[in-house]
Amino acid sequence: MPSYLVQVAYTPDAWAAMVKQPQNRLEAVRPVVEKLGGKFEHAWLAFGEYDIVAVVELPENTDAAAFSMAVAAGGGRQSVQDHPAAERGRRSRGHAQGARGGVSSARRITACQSFTRPSGT
Repeated sequence: MPSYLVQVAYTPDAWAAMVKQPQNRLEAVRPVVEKLGGKFEHAWLAFGEYDIVAVVELPENTDAAAFSMAVAAGGGRQSVQDHPAAERGRRSRGHAQGARGGVSSARRITACQSFTRPSGT
């Protein structure tokens, strides 16, 4: 299954809400990734332009796009980016396959609708 690098930058209001009421945001978005047929490989808090950097396995590029849209639609984010991460010397299935196969559009929409935003944002 292809891996995707996900970068998220929170708004100042989202940070203020998380400081006031700490939450594990990874656990909040994990069900969305799982409904899309994927899983989190790793996630880190980061310094610099992005606040969270994660590596997520998803069946194909359209699933990664659905995940990014769900995260962005949840509010509290200045920006969300995802990038296909190809292993050295190997072309990932998602790149070769494109938008064919994988998870149905209805499943993607259901996963996007189930995303919840941090409280207070």
